Amino acid sequence: MSALLDSLAAGFDGDAARRAVLEALLRDGLPGPRSEAWRYTPLRALERRRFTPATAAAVDPARLAAIPAPRLVFVNGQFDATLSDLSGLPAGVEYVPVSHALRHARPRDTDFLLRRYDRADEPFARLNAALAREGMRLRVDDGVQVDAPLHLVQVGAALAHDAAWHLRHFIELRRGARLTLVEHQLADGAHAHLANLLAHVHLAAGARLLHLRSQDEAPAATLFLRTDAVLAREAHYRRLDLELGGGLARHELNVRLEGQHAALQADGVLLAHGRRHVETRLGIDHIARDTQADLGWRGIAAGQARAVFHGGILIRAGADGTRAALANKNLLLSAQAEIDTQPVLEIHADEVQAAHGATVGQLDPTALFYLRSRGIDQAQARRLLTAAFCRELLAGLEPPAQRTRLEELLDAALARLSA
Repeated sequence: MSALLDSLAAGFDGDAARRAVLEALLRDGLPGPRSEAWRYTPLRALERRRFTPATAAAVDPARLAAIPAPRLVFVNGQFDATLSDLSGLPAGVEYVPVSHALRHARPRDTDFLLRRYDRADEPFARLNAALAREGMRLRVDDGVQVDAPLHLVQVGAALAHDAAWHLRHFIELRRGARLTLVEHQLADGAHAHLANLLAHVHLAAGARLLHLRSQDEAPAATLFLRTDAVLAREAHYRRLDLELGGGLARHELNVRLEGQHAALQADGVLLAHGRRHVETRLGIDHIARDTQADLGWRGIAAGQARAVFHGGILIRAGADGTRAALANKNLLLSAQAEIDTQPVLEIHADEVQAAHGATVGQLDPTALFYLRSRGIDQAQARRLLTAAFCRELLAGLEPPAQRTRLEELLDAALARLSA
């Protein structure tokens, strides 16, 4: 057994069903380099590390001053009621911490924990299924329109040891409901923790979710995030991900468009610098007729970092009328950096409109020359062009206040490229 799995298994506290999930994972171990889904992810060094179960840590409330209510806060994988503020949530929105539901035996609020993962190439989802005992269960009732954005804040705080935690969330919007969810993953102090996060998103008929996520964790942190979303008829899922921090950060976004006229718009920025590894894998599954997916991702790699993008689109038999478009554009800012991109389009239906493409290049020398000729120095010219390359995905994002905040986070992260 690897040191990683041995140390994580030592913190097990669950029933026989969870024990069976954990034992199956321990038998299989972590995927090797021959696993197509994990061939680029550097697991060997991680496999030799040990982590202890995460404990609570104090976070300065001023660290969250820029994040308004309603706000749900988890620190080192534990719900923090003192930093959370649920004021402003309307009737028809129910939030239950998983730990609270488990203590009070509320099965309907924790039934999503029963979902299991059996494939050998789902190691961290399987770990989550075995070990997660905290997260949020969020439900928005039929027709409820939530005006104020709800902020989900997940903080990695410094401890005297390397810790690991496993969070599992369930976000359910019922028929015709609307919500803006702003997800923050950030650090409070230097640390090298491991965060393993799994989110389920269910959108009923006509529901609309705007999901904005920024990840700006500590430079030595390790993050594995998986999002599994299901869209019913005429549901709309708008998502934007900014991958700005962490030492090893991998996100799997899987979306099933199960109802007619369901629509997904998902964009993101992968920013890798130093020796970081940042990876995003999309699995978009068109099942019903007349569904739509628009996917735009930008990657930047500098220093000796590596950015990896896999964009998988499956259009099943019978999913006629589907429209799917994927564009992945990447910038290499140093000779030692690496970008790997793999767009995959699999079509089993007729009468579809589908396109995918990927590019890897460098900053346009003509544009650089133009800016230099206007008196802008080389470093600033490069920063301006790099920022414009990323900001294009944020153009038109509503509400403007959220767009401005994301632009500020992006600009701060881009400034670190030349620091």
